[in-house]
Amino acid sequence: MNAGDDWTPHWREQLRSGLAAMALVLDHAQQEKLLDYLRLLRKWNRAFNLTAVRTPGEMVPRHLLDSLSILGLVEGPSVLDVGSGPGLPGIPLAVARPDLAFTLLDGNGKKTRFLRQAKMELALRNVDVVRARVESFQPPGRFHTVTSRAFSSLLQFSALCSRLVADEGCLLAMKGGVANQEISALHSRCSAVEVVALRVPETTGQRHAVIMRPRSRG
Repeated sequence: MNAGDDWTPHWREQLRSGLAAMALVLDHAQQEKLLDYLRLLRKWNRAFNLTAVRTPGEMVPRHLLDSLSILGLVEGPSVLDVGSGPGLPGIPLAVARPDLAFTLLDGNGKKTRFLRQAKMELALRNVDVVRARVESFQPPGRFHTVTSRAFSSLLQFSALCSRLVADEGCLLAMKGGVANQEISALHSRCSAVEVVALRVPETTGQRHAVIMRPRSRG
């Protein structure tokens, strides 16, 4: 990598200012680990199509800050990231919350290979990587938060993943815009539905978190 290709100083300032704007506090080691993750993701993206966001200047806001925008909504101690892809939002959240246990679930082999490499290189002891489709995933226990980032429609997400949620736990979906009819349809499956507007610095368009409390398990 030549000097002109090293985005680390720019990324570091983007991350610092973004965290401040979001009123999030991560220590120096956590911030550097997040930058290590971006470097690894960018390296793998040259050979594998892990993410559509390839412009370096967009990677901090659209990967790191977007993932961290739900940090205050995550309930522990166990979190499942469904359709994790290259680890979004799971890896940034795991870096920020080393006290929680994260399972990153994806059915794509190249993406889970990347996740395992990231786990090793970043020394993420609180992360487990599973290659499986959510329909066939049979974990030993249920999770306090099950999250997804544009994984599917909200109704499909609820239908597929409610069985994985612990009592008093929640489904936490990251979405752009949210249609009223989509929310209304959830009430037949959920005892409570809450829509939270998210603010992500240096991004355009709407961002929301939809928190769903499944009505029944199984």
